[in-house]
Amino acid sequence: METKYYYGRITPRQIAQALSMAFNRGSLRTQILGSDDHLMVQITTMPNPSAGGHTAIGVRIDVIEDGVAISIGQQEWLGIAASLGKTALLAWKNPLSLLGRLDDLAQDLENIQLVNKIWDTIEDVVKKADASFELSERLRRILCPYCRTANPTGEPHCIACGAPLGAVQPHTCQNCGFVVTNETICPNCKQPLPEQ
Repeated sequence: METKYYYGRITPRQIAQALSMAFNRGSLRTQILGSDDHLMVQITTMPNPSAGGHTAIGVRIDVIEDGVAISIGQQEWLGIAASLGKTALLAWKNPLSLLGRLDDLAQDLENIQLVNKIWDTIEDVVKKADASFELSERLRRILCPYCRTANPTGEPHCIACGAPLGAVQPHTCQNCGFVVTNETICPNCKQPLPEQ
C-alpha cells in the first residue's frame, strides 16, 4: 500500500469527489464510504464488463494535522490477467481473432494504468488546492525539551526560556510528504533523503 502525505487546505471530501468524477464513467464505477475525516473511495469495473477483465482498487483518505494522508491499496489483477490470457491464447490459435479482441485488449491496458491515473487525479486536486508535500507553517515548530514551548523551525534557542534547540529540525520527504527529522532514508517510501 503506497501512502502519500499532503499539507495545506485540502479535505478528504475534495479528493474523493474528484476521484468519483474522474472514474465513475465507462466501464468503471466508484463508491465513497466513511465519514468526512476518514473516507474510502472504491473504484471497480462494472459487473460483467462489455470489454476487458474485472479489476478493483481502494483509495483511503484520512485527515492528518494540517492535511491529508492518502493510501492506495493493491489493485485486483486476476480479472485483467484472465482477460489478457484469453486474448493471448486466441491470438496464438488464430492471429486474426485478435481483431475481435481489440476492445478487450484496450480496456485491459487502460485498467493496468489505473493506479497511475488515480495518482495523477490526486496530484491535480492537490495542486489546485495549493497543497503540497511541504509542512505547513503551523507544523514547522519544534518543542523545547525544557519548557515545552513551540518554536519556529530554524530557531537555535527557545524563544521562551533560551534553551538550545539542537540541530534536529522537522521537514518532509520530497517524494511522499512523510515527516522526517534526521533520517537518511524515508521510513514511508524508502527513498533516499537529501542532507539538510
